[in-house]
Amino acid sequence: MKKNLFEMGADLSKESFDTKKEDSKKPQVQQNVPQKEHQLVFTYEKRNGKPVTLVGRFYCDERIKKEVLKLLKKKLACGGAINQEWLELQGDVKEKIKTILEPLGWKFRK
Repeated sequence: MKKNLFEMGADLSKESFDTKKEDSKKPQVQQNVPQKEHQLVFTYEKRNGKPVTLVGRFYCDERIKKEVLKLLKKKLACGGAINQEWLELQGDVKEKIKTILEPLGWKFRK
């Protein structure tokens, strides 16, 4: 029989599939870095035409992130959420966040 030179698709009969490869692609998260060793950065985004300030990366316990977010939301009178290592706050509040967190010992990258 004549073999077709222009085959479509992959030949799956000879391959073995490894599902553990997907798990290795997940980013490695550092945990429990002391507060004074953090180098927090700001990112400004617009989502649906509204400004959002991202502060991060917080490599600490979930409890500490929740406390910081609660403090910022209360002082700034804005909404916010935790997204992995980042805190998301509504509005362009970069300078206000610095004035609140620097006296508490948090460091920021320049």
